[in-house]
Amino acid sequence: NAFIRILQVYVEFMGYLVYDVRRNQVVCMEKNMNQILYNELLKIMSEEQVKTEEPMKNHTTFRVGGPAEFFVMPRSAEEVKKVIDLCRRESFPYYIIGNGSNLLVSDQGYRGVVLQIYKEMSYIEIEENVVVAQAGALLSAIANKALENGLTGFEFAAGIPGTLGGACVMNAGAYGGEMKDVLEEVTVLTEEGEVLIIPKENLELGYRTSIIARKGYIVLEARIQLREGEKEAIKSLMEELKDKRVSKQPLEYPSAGSTFKRPEGYFAGKLIQDAGLRGFSVGGAQVSEKHCGFVINRENATAADVAELMRQVSARVEEEFGVKLEPEVKRLGEF
Repeated sequence: NAFIRILQVYVEFMGYLVYDVRRNQVVCMEKNMNQILYNELLKIMSEEQVKTEEPMKNHTTFRVGGPAEFFVMPRSAEEVKKVIDLCRRESFPYYIIGNGSNLLVSDQGYRGVVLQIYKEMSYIEIEENVVVAQAGALLSAIANKALENGLTGFEFAAGIPGTLGGACVMNAGAYGGEMKDVLEEVTVLTEEGEVLIIPKENLELGYRTSIIARKGYIVLEARIQLREGEKEAIKSLMEELKDKRVSKQPLEYPSAGSTFKRPEGYFAGKLIQDAGLRGFSVGGAQVSEKHCGFVINRENATAADVAELMRQVSARVEEEFGVKLEPEVKRLGEF
């Protein structure tokens, strides 16, 4: 009996299949992968950079989402590469986020590693008329840095609530400007672990897409080509665009920005409004009364509320107008 107990304790830690003589059956003791992976992550990063069971509602602009099994905040391209190499070696799922501005995480969370490329990788430098920034830099911070240095061309992005990495992936844009207008080159990490510098002409930038998105590359850094301008004119345009956002968008509530992509020949918000869905709600999630293109977390919404609201809105618009709305918001976890 003592031998069997010792064997079972050993197996409980190591995770092997054993034959339990007392129960006359094979028993599978779950391998303690969490502790093993945690220890390996701490060989790559400091303890303050690795969190366990971290609520994702704290890291998304929707302010909803269950816990990530592991939440890591790398400080360099080398750390990003090492974490991904570890996850692949151990067949452990992983997902890359920035500041969570275009993301809906399920209420059950994510059983894997979430790599956040954000504040720990957000330096911004100016080289004459070129802005060089890491993927975690906020677009608003880059716009302000450009303003400080009298550089124009990035004003359109000043109010987009996202990071440079996400903006490169989806060719973010607003008020007539897009990333494709200003990007010079993007440094990425491929799925094979190779670091590539991709010039603008090879980025295949289109409406909310790029070769980065299609190939699953991870943005590490980018160079943005701007022009010399007058600081007062740059500041004036940024304030004008900010006023437009404040007056037309429900910035007072948590959301993920525009919820659906713009259908060809239409505007998603107009279709939703014309379908009579202004203010329509499911649980704590609501179609904004201020701008129907936004789904907001009006009152302690769950991810399930948001997902169901999006489903019903899409179904109603397709039924009324024969137009299928495609979500712009990414989903993570089980829905």
